[in-house]
Amino acid sequence: MSRFDATEQRLDVTGHRHPGFPRDAATVVRLIKLLHKLILDQGNDMLRAYGLNYSEYNVLMMIDASPDATLNPSQLSDAASEKSANITRLTSHLVDKGLIRRAPSAEDRRMLLRLTTEGERLIEAFMPTVSAQLGGYARHLDQAELAQLEALLKKLLRSVEGET
Repeated sequence: MSRFDATEQRLDVTGHRHPGFPRDAATVVRLIKLLHKLILDQGNDMLRAYGLNYSEYNVLMMIDASPDATLNPSQLSDAASEKSANITRLTSHLVDKGLIRRAPSAEDRRMLLRLTTEGERLIEAFMPTVSAQLGGYARHLDQAELAQLEALLKKLLRSVEGET
């Protein structure tokens, strides 16, 4: 019995009690929620060896993946899908760890966030482990299935975001 079987049984009960309940859509949402929890938990377990949690990892990766390896806090908030208050807390913690630094923008009064050399080294250190973990999640899907899943999830995202 998978950990999702009990959820499916509850969704069946809800469907019987409430005609018109969109069981298929609810199942997809619950699967996404469970996947998010499992991936976050497994990511935190793996990143602990590097002195990070998933949110800190995400901040480092968003800065690293920006075209000039620099983001202001507002851009980082959008890129990492974090509230600005959480970005402030996370970036302060990463500055204290010596993984990122704040630098004044040459263009305006905003502060820019950049990786330190230590932050770059840490990314290089954990990237093989992260890559292996991410690849492992898709090990039972072939390339066509993975592409189809990506397309369907993007379509669902557009629907949730209210696009037509």
